[in-house]
Amino acid sequence: MRQAGRSLPEYRKVREGISMLDSCSRPELITEITLQPLRRYNVDAAILYSDIVVPLRAVGIDVDIKAGIGPVVGSPVRTSADLARLRPLDPDDVPYVTEAVRSLVAELDERPLIGFAGGPFTLASYLVEGGPSKNHDKTKALMYGDPELWHALLGRLADITISFLQIQVAAGASAVQLFDSWVGAVSPEDYRHAILPHTSRIFAALGEKGGGEVGGVPRIHFGVGTGELLGLMGEAGADVVGVDWRIPLDEAVRRVDPGKALQGNLDPAILLAPWEVIEERAKDIIVRGRTAEGHVFNLGHGVLPETDPAVLAKLADLVHAESVHGPN
Repeated sequence: MRQAGRSLPEYRKVREGISMLDSCSRPELITEITLQPLRRYNVDAAILYSDIVVPLRAVGIDVDIKAGIGPVVGSPVRTSADLARLRPLDPDDVPYVTEAVRSLVAELDERPLIGFAGGPFTLASYLVEGGPSKNHDKTKALMYGDPELWHALLGRLADITISFLQIQVAAGASAVQLFDSWVGAVSPEDYRHAILPHTSRIFAALGEKGGGEVGGVPRIHFGVGTGELLGLMGEAGADVVGVDWRIPLDEAVRRVDPGKALQGNLDPAILLAPWEVIEERAKDIIVRGRTAEGHVFNLGHGVLPETDPAVLAKLADLVHAESVHGPN
């Protein structure tokens, strides 16, 4: 997952005195932090160092990431008039992303770079709530109480996200991952009517090349607490559906329509346990993953900052060994 670097001492050192969003707007830092995990771990791809609110800040939203809190929005978006602040994203708004992606592609040689963006519900939640929320009360109130405004908001966020991902692909990203981290807070029915159309449009825009559009890359869709939404997330159009640790991988296979690969789903907290426990759980996930049409072994969410980097390195080696030598 994209937070693989935050447990590294070299990451903490390079970030000293630099805010999160500032580090996401410096091409040399984006490049360095993206590459740091690859110097330690034998992983198969790099994931762009960024944050889901980077494009919001780029279009002029007053947002910052407060230590120990998360994204905080100065003026929440809750009315039709507020939508005017969500203007389209232009490549000139994020030149540091283009520069960093090009630099990374050159450094990585043939190893793929996965682009990154936030999903519409999660972005909307931060904008409406004004910051992190346990229950997403204001967000859901808007979704239920003013569907017209809700769809207008998610439509604009989808436009921004499409542009942000297309910019990364145009610069050389080999695949894209959409993190709708908090979308597990809604019911399947609400997901289908209030979120799915916008997520589908995002994946459709990245799925095909033609007419001058940038696309044609593999697409990954991930959310937290989305066991009841996995089928719908597959319907949204991604090629790979991410699964968190709350549901067995072979059960996830039954919930997602054929034609999709799965990604996941080791509980990040297991990495704090003795190696024997980690090894047993990882091997179990690999076995369950063989029931899927394709399986990208990964964690079920981000790396915890207190994780021992040596354990992650050992895990990556184990997965490769089991994938090559284990039963088909």
